[in-house]
Amino acid sequence: MAAKRAERLVNLVIALLSTRQYVTAARIRAIVPGYEADDGSERADEAFKRMFERDKAELREMGVPLETGRTSAFDTEDGYRIARADYELPEIRLTGEEAAAVGLALRLWESAQLAGPAHSALVKLKAAGIDVDSSRTIPLQPRLDAGEPAFEPVYAAARDRRRLEFGYQRPDEDTPAARRVQPWGVVAWHGRWYLVGQDLDRAAPRVFRLSRVVGTPKAVGPPAAFEPPEGLDLAEVVAGQVTGDEQLVVVRARPGTAIGLRRHATPLGTADDGRGGTEDRLQLRTTEPSGLADQLAAYGAGILVEAPPEMRDAVIARLTRLATMGESA
Repeated sequence: MAAKRAERLVNLVIALLSTRQYVTAARIRAIVPGYEADDGSERADEAFKRMFERDKAELREMGVPLETGRTSAFDTEDGYRIARADYELPEIRLTGEEAAAVGLALRLWESAQLAGPAHSALVKLKAAGIDVDSSRTIPLQPRLDAGEPAFEPVYAAARDRRRLEFGYQRPDEDTPAARRVQPWGVVAWHGRWYLVGQDLDRAAPRVFRLSRVVGTPKAVGPPAAFEPPEGLDLAEVVAGQVTGDEQLVVVRARPGTAIGLRRHATPLGTADDGRGGTEDRLQLRTTEPSGLADQLAAYGAGILVEAPPEMRDAVIARLTRLATMGESA
């Protein structure tokens, strides 16, 4: 689209949004820059009509709700307007779970290549009055590019549907094994990041913990080389293949805090906080107690581990280590 035409269309939209009344074509011709001036000639009239008809069709093709009608019964010709209620985006409304998901996404990209767009999205949501729980009291959780160096190349390969090759070190093996995988996606499960995909050498779906990937994974071949199974649930695949005894953990959280934690918790009612108020009791399930301890410690004073004692001790140990690091800095 030519720059002059684009500018004229913008001017037309602004003019029709600025009034609740229907504006006639003659009035539009007079107030919107870019249209053929009315010099009384038939040539100029025909040029305006052709240009205006093209512009109306263009706006409607773009989804602009251009209305035709008359403001009153005394009007002798039709006019045009754009109803703001139909044109403008509705107010942003997120449920608690959706807001928590946005906060998790922001943390996911805080040190990766999408940090700029993620921050911009956060600013816009906060401007709309939405709390997305983007940070925790104590930032104990490691940054992605330091704690999981394999994340970005694995994620990029899954996004582009490219075959992935990498070394994988299992706890029961002495040396890394070469793996060739069609990466279906990356998912966080019980405090760990996992790659889910089709193991080409074993001809079966497999799950790989990213912390056990050795070196930098290499994407091979052209993009769009495969498609994940329809209806794939990455978390369900991980839950079915990652073994471990499930452990129940009960924590207390002050009202309005630990929004992200609540997404995966079962409410158990409230309890007296000893200061004349109440705290929410939440039950969590995990097969990765170490990862959950990291997650809980990241909330700092916002939560209190009630049971089991082993989890409480693990969280206290992490907070103590963090305090010691702060004193020595």
